[in-house]
Amino acid sequence: MTTLYFVRHGKTEWNLEGRYQGAHGDSPLLPTSYTEIAELAAYLKAIQFTHLYTSPLKRAQVTSETLKKALKQPFPVTIVDDLHEFDLGQMEGMAFTDVFKQFPQEIAAFREAPADYDPTTINGETFASVIQRTNAAVQTIVTAAQPTDNILIVSHGAAMVAMIQALLKTPIADIRKDGGLTNSSVTTLETLDGGISYQLLDWNETCFLKRTLSASDTI
Repeated sequence: MTTLYFVRHGKTEWNLEGRYQGAHGDSPLLPTSYTEIAELAAYLKAIQFTHLYTSPLKRAQVTSETLKKALKQPFPVTIVDDLHEFDLGQMEGMAFTDVFKQFPQEIAAFREAPADYDPTTINGETFASVIQRTNAAVQTIVTAAQPTDNILIVSHGAAMVAMIQALLKTPIADIRKDGGLTNSSVTTLETLDGGISYQLLDWNETCFLKRTLSASDTI
């Protein structure tokens, strides 16, 4: 079986401040995030990884570099453009509270009713578009892998929820059914048939994080 370990990037300044980063916004990792990525590496240390694929956004790339260094394994790291976060259009860089005031319908659907999400007003990206590009990227990754490979994929909270649930054949309306993903968390899937189907092994694992989590950690 090919096993995929999906890692959400470490917590950033904008995550802490409650701002949407999206595909174009970015902010540095918090100093504490490097410790948390090391805690993740300690949790994963017994697994031999063959490859790491990362979003091109800096917060994901820094997470990937830090994770590889902590794991002390020689696997290659490949940047995959289609693993980037949702394009959130006009919401990017805005505080959550301001988004709720200015775009109440859009953000309510984005967070609670994905099937009703229409990002036309904000010039954003649809769930269908995110699913199409990210699932195509994962299929390319799996096709290139050996059947027994363990693969790391470092990406973003909202994009990974859509990506992973779509791989599990979850309808868009139910994409939020298992909740969000926490910074530095790992979610694990396996495929026994080269990406035709996937099975969920672990959702949003954070047992290795030593601090008490807060609402700003998960999206």
